[in-house]
Amino acid sequence: MTLRSHYLASTLFVLTATAAATLPAEAQGVLTTHRLSAALASEAVSEAVAACAKQGYKVVATIVDIDGVPQAMLRGDVAAMTGMEASRDKAYTALMLGAPRNEATSGAVAQRMGATPSPGGLAKLHHILLTPGAIVIRADGEAIAAIGVGGAPGGDLDEACAKAGVDKISDRLK
Repeated sequence: MTLRSHYLASTLFVLTATAAATLPAEAQGVLTTHRLSAALASEAVSEAVAACAKQGYKVVATIVDIDGVPQAMLRGDVAAMTGMEASRDKAYTALMLGAPRNEATSGAVAQRMGATPSPGGLAKLHHILLTPGAIVIRADGEAIAAIGVGGAPGGDLDEACAKAGVDKISDRLK
């Protein structure tokens, strides 16, 4: 290697390293994600269950994080076990199928899919439940979680309780 080519290679390395250092972390391979804290998740599921209990509904509320993993779940007094799976699956559906399309609820996803969705794609996906009862939780417009409720005598009632849970923490989602 000649002195000139060595100098050019060193200069190119320094320029590349300098340019990379001035890029945002995401451009360098580090991703910044936002998540709901355990405290806020706990508050939201508690409020959702309490809102339904005030109306005489025995429900389960579940929050799934941005990866679709359950973060918080509360089974109200004598709520049916089926509500556990239903609440999780509604939240998962809202987050995974609704959030990318800016749909705020599992009800909106169900409406878009129609009464008889194509069996080709959704028939084999686990945790998809095309029923109202879940709301995507957003912080500054970014989907960070979803809350689902199961057990009230209708998905619209479940969804109203999920909304109560989100409303309880909404002022802190900044």
